[in-house]
Amino acid sequence: MNLESFRASLGKPTPPEGLSLAAQALWWDAKGDWDQAHRCAQEQDDAPGAWVHAYLHRKEGDAANAGYWYGRAGKPAATVTLDSEWTEIVRALLKNAKPASGIEA
Repeated sequence: MNLESFRASLGKPTPPEGLSLAAQALWWDAKGDWDQAHRCAQEQDDAPGAWVHAYLHRKEGDAANAGYWYGRAGKPAATVTLDSEWTEIVRALLKNAKPASGIEA
């Protein structure tokens, strides 16, 4: 899966099969469901999950909480637009997806 097919999947009612929870979080975020996105991000307890969690709290306007999660992700706090950060994270998650998940970069 690439960015274009990820975006195209937003017209469907559920995320594509095989996405990590972090990628599902960004999928739900793009659909306007911040709460479901947050639940998915919370369930992926690793650096990619923390990065998405940071983005979501930044989007929410909670800079302090976002800063905590950027630290957990090992990332500097984002200074780009939310749309740019969303795209950057999606690309990184799809690129680093494990082949067994059926997701390709």
